[in-house]
Amino acid sequence: MSILSLLLLFIILSLQWKPLTSRTWIKAGYWYTGSEYPIPNINTALFTHLICAFAYINSSTHDLVLLTSDEPYVSMFASTVKNSNPSVKPLLSIRPRNEYHGNDENSSNFFIMAENPAYRKSFVESSIKMARHYGFEGIDLYATTLLSHYLPELDSVSYPVDSVRKKIDWVHVRSYDYHTPMTIDNFTAAHAALYDPSSPVNTDYGINLWIKRGLPASQLVLGLAYHGYAWTLADPKNDGIGAPAKGMVITKDGSMSYEYIKKYLRSYRVNSEYNSTYVMNYCAIGSFGIVFDDVEAIRNKVAYGKKKGLLGYSVWQVPNDDNWKLSIAAGKNLPQ
Repeated sequence: MSILSLLLLFIILSLQWKPLTSRTWIKAGYWYTGSEYPIPNINTALFTHLICAFAYINSSTHDLVLLTSDEPYVSMFASTVKNSNPSVKPLLSIRPRNEYHGNDENSSNFFIMAENPAYRKSFVESSIKMARHYGFEGIDLYATTLLSHYLPELDSVSYPVDSVRKKIDWVHVRSYDYHTPMTIDNFTAAHAALYDPSSPVNTDYGINLWIKRGLPASQLVLGLAYHGYAWTLADPKNDGIGAPAKGMVITKDGSMSYEYIKKYLRSYRVNSEYNSTYVMNYCAIGSFGIVFDDVEAIRNKVAYGKKKGLLGYSVWQVPNDDNWKLSIAAGKNLPQ
């Protein structure tokens, strides 16, 4: 059994105080402490699970820890959500990051912890203790290695699909950020493409590969992006998807919340165009190209998930919505 399989086994056997007993359609949403969005303002009626992000792994002790600035928000998250809607399950998300080095991912620390039984024990016990202390009903492992990449493999590492199938409730498929202005891609692209006729970098390809490797569709939760990206066009006259680009624009990394995108488009009095090939929206404004998912794209992605037999969807992140338009569209006419 692999190190990851052992860790999954240890965590799941230890967290069975409220196991998943039914296959209710999952409508999950992440709330990130850095968003500064008031927790009481979340429309909890639109979700079955709300996930507080993040707690971190201390690279020295391997215990689960909170940043000092995050603790007040984490401490009130579960109680606030339950007071608003007792049927919603609050989860605590764990991200492998060295808390002393800004926002840089540090997955190596995670594997150092996972390979050592003593470190692993400290991590698991502290995770359970923290989750229970703050009233969370489960734990979410958010990482490039555990919140799944859209494929069941990453570089030279493959997920232990058989162990995942047996020992966890579901897998969040991170089906977005395939292309961003911050990467080496020097062209506009559908960062959350459901399909792509010219490339395997798309959600449908990844979902099918997960299923082919042995993970049932009923254990997969589709990731929905409530954000988009803005590129600087190399030539404003060549402004479609795949057009040459020169990096990010508007924000420091090119990322824009759905709410910000809609306000931005309204300020220029322009509309985006829905692209059925990729299932996304695109708009060019002068020398800028903006890619995102609007209501129609979200509806079609959820319809895809239902047709595919997936367990539900997971939103990154709920404060990015615009008056809950995307969340309402996602949850419309779904099984309760």
